[in-house]
Amino acid sequence: MVIDSLHNIDRYVSLHPRFSKAFDFINTTNLQSLETGEIRIDGEDIRAIIMEEELVSVEESTDGFECHNTFIDIQVCINGQETVGWRSRGTCNTPKAPYNPEEDVLFFADQPDMYFNLKEGQFSIYFSDDVHAPTIGKGRIKKMVIKVRAQ
Repeated sequence: MVIDSLHNIDRYVSLHPRFSKAFDFINTTNLQSLETGEIRIDGEDIRAIIMEEELVSVEESTDGFECHNTFIDIQVCINGQETVGWRSRGTCNTPKAPYNPEEDVLFFADQPDMYFNLKEGQFSIYFSDDVHAPTIGKGRIKKMVIKVRAQ
């Protein structure tokens, strides 16, 4: 997992061959002007999902404590602030159901072992080993999730 400011995003370009295109999109787009919906950046390999939503309780978020096998998540906080729960997949012991390849999601009944805050101008990157529970808090958030095909 990576947590940092958008000012430093280019430091992470070497972590994956597709990050260059994803970061270029972030760096050259007026994020504030993005409307909710999906934008294809590179076909099915890189796509951005822009959402505005109400933040939820810890219980509601951890009910969807998730990780992905096919896509890496780059989550960018555009407006607002959210708390995110995290835990290493290797320490999770209680899957709720088998991995769903169509939705690229595996849910766990385990609980996060750490929480952190993301605010406007910050981002996080979740690889397949990063089980995460985002959008915790009060109020609204506008965020972008860029799905980057891992393989």
